[in-house]
Amino acid sequence: MAGRYGEDVLAGNWRRRRTIPEVDAEVDLVVEDADSGFCGAVVGFDSGAVVLEDRHGRRRNFPLLPAAFLLDGAPVTLRRPARTPVPAARRRTASGSVAVDGVRARVARASRIWVEGVHDAALVERIWGDDLRIEGVVVEPLDGIDALDAQVRDFAPGPTRRLGVLVDHLVPGSKESRLVARVDSPYVLVTGHPYVDVWQAVKPAALGIAAWPVVPPGRPWKEGVCAALGVADPADMWRHVLSRVDSFADVETPLITAMERLIDFVTEPPDALA
Repeated sequence: MAGRYGEDVLAGNWRRRRTIPEVDAEVDLVVEDADSGFCGAVVGFDSGAVVLEDRHGRRRNFPLLPAAFLLDGAPVTLRRPARTPVPAARRRTASGSVAVDGVRARVARASRIWVEGVHDAALVERIWGDDLRIEGVVVEPLDGIDALDAQVRDFAPGPTRRLGVLVDHLVPGSKESRLVARVDSPYVLVTGHPYVDVWQAVKPAALGIAAWPVVPPGRPWKEGVCAALGVADPADMWRHVLSRVDSFADVETPLITAMERLIDFVTEPPDALA
């Protein structure tokens, strides 16, 4: 049997014996490092090495060795282009996501995100509007959550009709926590933030104040805040608050976490809960 199959194709340095094509490492070319399996797009060069960035934004440098990369599953040798690529700055949405240019808004899903009122809806649109349009998610304001359990039943949530609800002042022992406890469906996610009102989820620094005023119990919070800050009309105060929000960096982390959870929940595939 000796010699029946000829030379052992796996013996020796097979990379050097094959004719490996050379490919210019142009910006956004997606390749895989053959040894580590790291897959990413070319974003530039650093000290002679090519810099790859994966879909999570992680970057790694790799030397330009022969047959060191896979392109569409086939080995290639990357070479530095005659003209060094200059990566374009990636545009970000207000939520911090990478902006997707040239993509039309998706047809609205049956799933929805509910928020307590028009101020909540306006702030969500300010920060997550671009993301929600790409995902086809509609945000609808409620007039409070006193009848939340009945409204959820009327909505009739299901595998392809999920519901996410953002609630203000969702802390243990609060009225809101008791109302939320009545909702029981695997197709509904209710989450929220600890602030009395969505105004308070905006960082004081964004408004040029040291902290939100403390409003005594029993007094309407918005009116108390306006009085403490010397603003006569709450509507004027809200317009000022909203105008000072440019991105997720201007709001508190609990609101960001809650909204990201809701968006993930209502955009999951129908079998994700199976």
